[in-house]
Amino acid sequence: MGQSEVVVVGAGIAGLTSAAILSKQGLSVTLIESHTQSGGCAGTFKRKNYIFDVGATQVAGLEKGGIHSRIFDFLDIQPPEASILDPACIVDLKDGLKPISIWYSKSQWIAEQEMQFPGSRRFWNLCNLIHQSNWLFANNNPVLPISNFWDFSQLLKALVPSNLVTGILLKSTIFDLLRTCGLSKNERLIKFLNLQLKLYSQEDVYKTAALYGCTVLQMCQQPHGLWHLKKSMQSLSEALESSLKKTGVNLIFGQKVNSINFDYVNMRWKVSANSKKNSFVYQAKDLIYTAPPQSLLEHLEGQLNRKITYKNRLANLPDPSGAVVFYSALKKEHLKKISSNHYQFVSHEFGSLFVSISEDGDGRAPKGEVTLIASIFTKTKDWFDLDKQNYLKRKKDFMKKISLELESQFDILPENWLHRELATPLGFEKWTNRPNGIVGGLGQNPDIFGLFGLSSRTPFEGLWLCGDSIYPGEGTAGVSQSALMVSRQILASKGIENFSL
Repeated sequence: MGQSEVVVVGAGIAGLTSAAILSKQGLSVTLIESHTQSGGCAGTFKRKNYIFDVGATQVAGLEKGGIHSRIFDFLDIQPPEASILDPACIVDLKDGLKPISIWYSKSQWIAEQEMQFPGSRRFWNLCNLIHQSNWLFANNNPVLPISNFWDFSQLLKALVPSNLVTGILLKSTIFDLLRTCGLSKNERLIKFLNLQLKLYSQEDVYKTAALYGCTVLQMCQQPHGLWHLKKSMQSLSEALESSLKKTGVNLIFGQKVNSINFDYVNMRWKVSANSKKNSFVYQAKDLIYTAPPQSLLEHLEGQLNRKITYKNRLANLPDPSGAVVFYSALKKEHLKKISSNHYQFVSHEFGSLFVSISEDGDGRAPKGEVTLIASIFTKTKDWFDLDKQNYLKRKKDFMKKISLELESQFDILPENWLHRELATPLGFEKWTNRPNGIVGGLGQNPDIFGLFGLSSRTPFEGLWLCGDSIYPGEGTAGVSQSALMVSRQILASKGIENFSL
């Protein structure tokens, strides 16, 4: 039976980061991962000569002052090599007008906004003001939602005067801002915003919380920006793993958690796990759970029967989206001239496709070739309710339809594909152990964002939640912020109350 001060379940970016921070602070940490590698939804896999990013394909927070940069500085490790995405994305609304380039330069992006969406200046200015207020707040390390006096004290310390003004928007949506600015009937702007917000908040303009949406709509511009990692997304995990090796974290792969219980004799959390051949038990006073909180309904079943209200809340969480992802490769010369690593375009068949293209020589494909990944959102029940024959038929149909969409968008000849394969929610469930293969966290609507979200503190002392369903949401930057927050809470419970980066 292994014992440590902290056990972390899940070696995605949230688990790696929280384990790295706490072990750097001197705590003994055990990190358990069911897969044979770290990274989770920000991991990679290899096919032939190609390396594919499983889910996440871009990173925020590597700039000076960004969450990843601050964490790497604290851990005293080198960040992965990366280049700024400029434009961050090109969005084609398929309405006969010029596609929209989301530029890194603020002045270029403002000029693009004025050209693409005449009369929208007031809306974008309002978004920028809210974002600036949010950024100051986030950099002061708030704790949200509030569960006790210490959390409340950290919230008060993080507040800046502008937050008192933007706070009136806690229950507002992006559409409320559009309506305030007289743009509630601007169909082209709404169409663009819907595509972008769905990527980052899993909601549209009518449901995305204004305070969340304004920030994600501004993250592509300086001084922030989105980044393309050299080699692969796995380099982010590898950097964090290097810190774990320095501080002696017990990082264990290939063990799947079966149950979590509290040992009232030893007053410690007990995690039962198994590999293909053996069973294992780990104990710790503090347990960080980075898997989707819905998984607690299975892993914590016995304990939850003592907290029916909390059990019901977990059971009634909104259903996150699933994804269908098309992984492919081709020679760069067979792809029409492109000016961005990322594209998003409207599809009558799928609503939209989000496309990520590797850079020539970045390690994902042999020289002169590129990988192309296209993803769409899907309802998970549309895949898990099928028998094998209908599942395979549906998968084949999606492969064909996505191929046709991409061939049309990028002038690709069918015979020029060097590799193609498709992942569905069933595949993601096997890869990540996330229930039903869900991707991202909870939709960031006003009822679940910030003060009203799911707390990292559970009703069980010493059991903590961390990851893309905990403030401030999904993406590697979001889960890293969540990891910092839960690390500060655990350290404070041990008397180290002033820790910050």
